Amino acid sequence: MYYPEEIVEEVRSRNDIVDVIAPYVKLTKRGSSYMGLCPFHGEKTPSFSVSKSRQTYHCFGCGKGGNVYTFLMEYENVTFPEALKELAGRAGVRLPEEDESPEAKRRSDKRTRLLSMYKDTATYYFHQLGKESGALAYQYFRGRGLSDETIRKFGLGYSGKGGKELYGMLREKGYSDELLRESGLVTFDEKRGVFDKFWNRAMFPIMDANGKVIGFGGRVLGDGMPKYLNSPETMIFDKSRTLYGLHLAKHARKNYLILCEGYMDVIAMHQAGFDMAVATLGTAMTERHASLIKRYTDQVILCYDSDGAGVKAAMRAIPMLRDVGIRAKVLNLEPYKDPDEFIKALGGEEFEKRIEEAENSFYFEVRVLQRDFDLRDPEEKTRFFRAVARRLLIFTDDLERNNYIEAIAARYQIRSADLRRMVNAQGVSSETVKREQEAAYREEEQGPPVLRTQTRRNAKEDGFAAAQKMLLTWFSTEPSVIGKLKGKIGVEDFTEPLYKQVAALLTEEYDREGTVLSAKIISRFDDKDEQSEVADILSWDIPETFGKVERERAFNETVKRMLRHRIDGQLQTETDFAKIRALAAEKKACESLWIPLDEDEN
Repeated sequence: MYYPEEIVEEVRSRNDIVDVIAPYVKLTKRGSSYMGLCPFHGEKTPSFSVSKSRQTYHCFGCGKGGNVYTFLMEYENVTFPEALKELAGRAGVRLPEEDESPEAKRRSDKRTRLLSMYKDTATYYFHQLGKESGALAYQYFRGRGLSDETIRKFGLGYSGKGGKELYGMLREKGYSDELLRESGLVTFDEKRGVFDKFWNRAMFPIMDANGKVIGFGGRVLGDGMPKYLNSPETMIFDKSRTLYGLHLAKHARKNYLILCEGYMDVIAMHQAGFDMAVATLGTAMTERHASLIKRYTDQVILCYDSDGAGVKAAMRAIPMLRDVGIRAKVLNLEPYKDPDEFIKALGGEEFEKRIEEAENSFYFEVRVLQRDFDLRDPEEKTRFFRAVARRLLIFTDDLERNNYIEAIAARYQIRSADLRRMVNAQGVSSETVKREQEAAYREEEQGPPVLRTQTRRNAKEDGFAAAQKMLLTWFSTEPSVIGKLKGKIGVEDFTEPLYKQVAALLTEEYDREGTVLSAKIISRFDDKDEQSEVADILSWDIPETFGKVERERAFNETVKRMLRHRIDGQLQTETDFAKIRALAAEKKACESLWIPLDEDEN
């Protein structure tokens, strides 16, 4: 449905971007912006910036950016109308009634059609389980200790041996071959023809947080390979932001989630009464998983397998959870390998005791670290404490760090004062390295000295493209410069098509309103990739350390670069000698041009 621009802007303006993003990303105020770890790519140093004044976000690492709509579209993998509806509900804005029937919209919306297809497929697999042909799959589930009630609760099923039955059923329901190709449920092969992706497998429907089927996992029955097969990623299914069982666990009465490794672990735990269990889907935990969990709780019990791979997975997950503000503990399953095996052997009461005794995640990290050192050897012991001191630097709050120093000192029989000195020494060393790296980084930057604080990515860009982006950012952050430059620089001076379009929108908005807002301009673009690119164009930040003179110098250097580029282009094509002399004089005159930023317009 088309929504009027004024409705789109009202919804956007009533949703502060910092409040919208904060549940997904742990943000820390830094100057006039908020910084955090980007939820769209893996990083250890925050490069994800959220501007309250501009109402935009931008990652200087992966380049993604936009406004509140872009963020929800990118993070939740939803369409613009869906993002608009969610934000409207959040702000209490009533949207106009849809002017098309639900059926017409269902047919026109590919995402809705895919969700419908996956729901029909889940129903088909579940019914196959109850047939004679599904007996082997049913026996597999029962052999794993699952009750009929649990099988129904998780919608478990069987894919059948034929290899084409699902395709036939979906075609009968009106799904096109084009949509079936995109679904990941059917394979089209020039030699073998059309066949179902899953066949002769015990099926596990994968649901999103709202209980909608978005994918499948299949466990082969017999000796086929691969043993486990997952749906490929589609426009409705992204493994890096999906947790198996979350649609049920989010309603649990406990204030924590239990994070484990596989389908059967989650199902067995729910059946035993631990309905707060969730799992990643055949992939290691990601920052997006951590951000997703943060929406529901700030406490997690890690319940990974007790083998080496499980320990490694826990060591990877702990810092990701810590970075988004989640407290983690680690559950000890020994002598059993996984929670399913543990519960079958010792029962739910004993498992509850293990939850109560779960180990503080930092203690767990230190205990795992200790395995690499022989504490009977004085030299090895010293190296161990230095490694612990480095790890203690993750705690930025002085009180929290001191508490851990005291606790670790008591556990490993070292004087807390000695350990504190080691921590402080490691901190000084880290700061020295950081300053040296920053100094080397500044030396490598390109462009005029006053502009060298820009990112490495910008430094690699074409110089004039960077100048255009800088000027457009000036337009959005200090709109009065649009008026100051009238008659000097216009929309036609921007050479990149998207830059030209953004310049036109900014100028139009300024002429109409007397000011501009980046987030509003971004909303004028429908595609989230375009929105992200526009956010990138408007992302240049004026360093807060700049005084009035430095700011004006940066602005005027950018203006002169724009003017020189235009004049140079005219000189290359001009043949009239008198006009060439005039252009040369104009170019010389622009070197002495100086436009005060704080002076009122005439």
